[in-house]
Amino acid sequence: MKIIIAGAGEVGFHLAKLLSYEAQDITLIDSNTDSLAYADNHLDIKVLRGDATSVSVLKEAKVSKSDLVIGVTSSETTNITLCVLAKQLGCKRTIARISNTEFIHSRDEIKFTELGIDELISPEQLAAIEIQLLLNQSAFNDSYEFENGALIMVGTLLQHGAPFIGKSVKEAAAFFPELNFVPIAIQRFGTQYTLIPRGDTIFNEGDQVYFVTSKEGVDELYKLSGKVKESIKNVMILGGSKIGFKAARDLCGNRFRVKLLEKDKNKAFDLADELPDALIINGDGRNVELLEEEEITGMDAFISVTGNSETNIMSCLVAKSRGVKKTIALVENMDYFQLSQSIGIDTLINKKLLAANNIFRHIRKGEVVAITRLNNMNAEILEFVVKPGSVIDGQVIKDLDFPRSAIIGGVIRNGEGMIALGEFRVISGDRVVVCCLPQSIGKVEKLFF
Repeated sequence: MKIIIAGAGEVGFHLAKLLSYEAQDITLIDSNTDSLAYADNHLDIKVLRGDATSVSVLKEAKVSKSDLVIGVTSSETTNITLCVLAKQLGCKRTIARISNTEFIHSRDEIKFTELGIDELISPEQLAAIEIQLLLNQSAFNDSYEFENGALIMVGTLLQHGAPFIGKSVKEAAAFFPELNFVPIAIQRFGTQYTLIPRGDTIFNEGDQVYFVTSKEGVDELYKLSGKVKESIKNVMILGGSKIGFKAARDLCGNRFRVKLLEKDKNKAFDLADELPDALIINGDGRNVELLEEEEITGMDAFISVTGNSETNIMSCLVAKSRGVKKTIALVENMDYFQLSQSIGIDTLINKKLLAANNIFRHIRKGEVVAITRLNNMNAEILEFVVKPGSVIDGQVIKDLDFPRSAIIGGVIRNGEGMIALGEFRVISGDRVVVCCLPQSIGKVEKLFF
């Protein structure tokens, strides 16, 4: 695909890096010389200095021949204008990053597609949604829902004493006569190696394991992983950023009791007006005495989403040392993901990764309706819609020429999530959840078109 990305900031650069690994034809546009120079030196892509809303710049980037234009600059006005212009100039599909989530909520009323904008994404909103999912599945360190929870992906670290340890996948499944979950990926302790598990794969202590499960299978996973489902009601949020505001608003709407700390006095007063159901505290969350005064020991969860990754990590460590059950830190550096479990933080979230996941489903072949990348692992989980006449339509799973480095985690049929084993027959209209390593993505895609 020929893809134009406008904005060489953190989201644009990360997206260009991921796409360049797949030998996509990428052109990155930005007006900042330093950002472009860094991208040019580190990535196998084309770079173009200039204003992304300039018609001449877009023509120089050959926008008329492009399959996809992605606007991820820091200005939502620029991103929206870019997409409108790109569509008029012949681009097939456009995606705009926005910060005003009213646009997303009003997309049917405003009809953005008629303006030339096919998709709107808000990394801040995606992060807020991720936070709520993680609190709902409190014992797991990663979570993703397909079709409003018909199937759920959860990630967990197998700690000492977990019943899974030392058992094969077949032995673990035998604990329950009706299987409601399937392991889809494992990362061995102390390695960067991602393993797609088979029946004889052994679970080891320290493994980071990802499962796909139906709603009924979540309780089974709690038992088998040795986790305890914690009740989370009292939440403290550090940082009144866009993510902090959106997370607090959504959590209050779901009857969580929320305290939000913001050190900027004027911002704190504004947040108090906008979030009447949350307790807004003006103070520096790095101050341990302040945290103790605000009863951090009585919190069930602590979420740090300031603009500084190190502050977020350190404040979560303080919270953990005070007995808080669940800690979530926003980080910008992807390398920190390797450290989260070893230093004691439950979950790290990253806006770049969330935005890239959302955009990637428009790049995959076949009808992909959802996609997520596993944190710190080179695996993707994709949700495909089975089209009539596709290779997989009408086939029994065990008869498919399915690559060893991929696995079907489950199938959603008529809104109901099912764990699909070897004898399961896939039919058109099914939504199939697949986990695969990079080398098998092309082969898997061919099954769905």
